[in-house]
Amino acid sequence: MLKRQQSDGPVPLKIKNRDARRLWLDRQGLAGAPTGPLDLLQIITDLGFVQLDTIRNVTRAHHHILWSRNQNYREPMLNNLLANERTVFEHFTHDASVLPMEFYPLWQRQFRRLGERAGKHKVMAEEDIAAIKARIAEEGPLSTHAFDTKIIGKKEMWARPPHKRVLDQLWYAGELATSHREKFVKYYDLAERVVPSAYRDTTHSDANQIDWLCKAALDRLGFGTMGEIQRFWAALDAGEVRAWADTASHHLVPVELETVGGDWVSMVAPPDIEILLSSLPAPTSRLRILSPFDPAVRDRTRLSRLFGFDYRIEIFVPAAKRRWGYYVYPLLERDRFVGRIELKADRKTGLLKVIQIWSEKGIKWTNDRAGKLDAELARLARLIDADRVEWHCDRIGR
Repeated sequence: MLKRQQSDGPVPLKIKNRDARRLWLDRQGLAGAPTGPLDLLQIITDLGFVQLDTIRNVTRAHHHILWSRNQNYREPMLNNLLANERTVFEHFTHDASVLPMEFYPLWQRQFRRLGERAGKHKVMAEEDIAAIKARIAEEGPLSTHAFDTKIIGKKEMWARPPHKRVLDQLWYAGELATSHREKFVKYYDLAERVVPSAYRDTTHSDANQIDWLCKAALDRLGFGTMGEIQRFWAALDAGEVRAWADTASHHLVPVELETVGGDWVSMVAPPDIEILLSSLPAPTSRLRILSPFDPAVRDRTRLSRLFGFDYRIEIFVPAAKRRWGYYVYPLLERDRFVGRIELKADRKTGLLKVIQIWSEKGIKWTNDRAGKLDAELARLARLIDADRVEWHCDRIGR
């Protein structure tokens, strides 16, 4: 509670670690059981965005993230929102992501920022860029496979042909938009043919966009440092967030957050923080297998500070240097991370493989917990239409 005024401002509200963990999970849509009627667009809106990822180890990260919030979700549903309903659009936050279409008018500065950044390195002549746009205008949505330009010079890792770089440059700038995806291949179209006019014709000042980005980030974080607010969308620089905070003090409640180790860290919270804390639900006892790209674990510093969970994804780490495994999933139970599990799917044979499993230090792997994991593995298998779960390592707790 804010108890009294100090000479330099209000006394910070202290948030105990357990309350902080529960508030964060609630803000991330992970406090309740992932059941009931599915409102997919509302899930995306509540999260702010959902990161896209190409790797389909079991299911692609965006599908897993949405399934973790409601297990009635199935893989074709997201593309339906994008391609048919036009209620979401794709663009870049900290990575390629899908966002609610209603955010489009407030994303204009991000189009400008990233478009200018991408446009600094011209890789094709203006007439060739115009020709790419003209083909799309005439033929309709096209993927990178419709064009054929070659890398000139030394082929380095991550190097891309000029046409791919130009398509992305136009996409970053908002001139092109993702029309739809087929087997995760992106199809580009003119933005005016993808984005409803009501969203394209609505404009906001730069100051209003900054204000919205910061407030929307803080509301979804529940509490955070200036750096965490900045990193949420990755659509602002640090100076812009600090300048916003100087003018938005009426919207910011100073708090001190207890870390899992008992230290206290100064942060800010939205005006309704006391209401949020007083109405926190008890987190579900269900054991959850989360995606390595889940927004609840994306900020590794925040994750360690709140939960004491030291987590890294090791897909780019050479096999001999990995501590855990190639694609290892965090295991969440109530408000604790209780373990991690390496999985692999073989969709052709309808098989979900358990490669390895580890419990966290201090966690006793009981038969009850093992049973919860078996139930979650069965649910994850159903998402990809697998009919068997096969263990390739020793079980724990059985």
